[in-house]
Amino acid sequence: MTQSHNRTILIIGAGRSASSLIRYLLEKSDQEKLHLVIGDLSLALAQKKTLNHPNATAIALDIFDESQRKKVIQQADIIISMLPAHLHIEIARDCLSYKKNLVTASYISDEMQALDTEVKAKNLIFMNEIGLDPGIDHMSAMKVIDEVREKGGKMLLFESFCGGLVAPESDTNLWNYKFTWAPRNVVLAGQGGSAKFIQEGAYKYIPYCNLFRRTEFLAVEGYGKFEAYPNRDSLKYRSVYGLDEALTLYRGTIRRVGFSKAWHMFVQLGMTDDSYTMENSENMTYRQYVNSFLPYHPTDSVEIKMRLILKIDQDDIMWDKLVELDLFSRTKKVALKNATPAQILEKILTDSWTLEPSDKDMIVMYHKFGFELNGKKQQIDSKMVCIGEDQTYTAMAKTVGLPVAIASLLILNKKITNPGVQLPIRKEVYEPILKELETHGVVFNEELMPYFGYKMQ
Repeated sequence: MTQSHNRTILIIGAGRSASSLIRYLLEKSDQEKLHLVIGDLSLALAQKKTLNHPNATAIALDIFDESQRKKVIQQADIIISMLPAHLHIEIARDCLSYKKNLVTASYISDEMQALDTEVKAKNLIFMNEIGLDPGIDHMSAMKVIDEVREKGGKMLLFESFCGGLVAPESDTNLWNYKFTWAPRNVVLAGQGGSAKFIQEGAYKYIPYCNLFRRTEFLAVEGYGKFEAYPNRDSLKYRSVYGLDEALTLYRGTIRRVGFSKAWHMFVQLGMTDDSYTMENSENMTYRQYVNSFLPYHPTDSVEIKMRLILKIDQDDIMWDKLVELDLFSRTKKVALKNATPAQILEKILTDSWTLEPSDKDMIVMYHKFGFELNGKKQQIDSKMVCIGEDQTYTAMAKTVGLPVAIASLLILNKKITNPGVQLPIRKEVYEPILKELETHGVVFNEELMPYFGYKMQ
């Protein structure tokens, strides 16, 4: 499969986020003596991603075929898994058996964490959470937090926001939003428990029913205003970042101003519910779908009932946003069998929010660091905006894939040596990766300012 002098990198999963990762490694392949084996259930997709490069081989790979999976893992020098998070664990166990390093962009699951002792015993590196969010957020945050600490400063506040959006030149609808990632995740965002964070030492909880009405505002030079709604659990990185003493810790998702207020309408009506299926959903029109959440009235139209229940006027921009989605169509069919409200909403939104071939996406990341240094309170705001090239090399693919690729090469070249199941919060990991990301246009602009903080609440 490979020439003897080449080092084999096995990439499992050739989906949307793998394009920039593969291109980066192919560009380095001659100089670094790499051979890429790209495995996917779809051979055609894997072949397309090889870009006909002599240093890449595409294979049809079914990870549930145990003997095939074990064979390809055994033949590789390092494994990159770009599969959905719940599918990493079998690959991780094989990597342990055959003493292979592993890189993923996913959150560390409990099962993955449970392998830590064995991974360390075999002196292996299982690097996780090295995509965009989680990933670039950890690295860019730890860089500033470590710098503050090295000067003897004390952290008071850390807020971190990230969002996958549409680039200004492709922003063509009233929601100022299009799907740049898995639509289902957008529809279900924020469900499954309250959002929790800490502000000025007080714990705060926001139930899902109010999540999209409690937003923060952010401004990014050259790109205007944004809003952010809180992520489900902002506190889980508290000890990881060493921020147990910080008074404020908040992580959120960025959207354009006005999106959350409009999205709240769907939450109020129950359209984002994924817990039950709707009767006769495949023959339902969009209008019937909407009407199923509204009370019966002998004379009022669906439109009037909708405005009454949501308390919006016909000249309200909120109303225009709903009309724009063709929600009241008498002809468009749901055409999904036994669908949940959330699945139907996803289908309706996909009609309107799918990126056009010429559209570009945009990633915005924004961190706020509040700290006390030499008796004086200060703040650093760090902002990054990345715009995609096209539909293949999107900003999302670039920001998820490049850190994975760079880390894999650093591990292969023994520049990252600390063993264990880990995320990229150590200097030996984040420093070279952030430096190289800058050469690819992923640049954080840091600005020192007076501490803003929160007044007592």
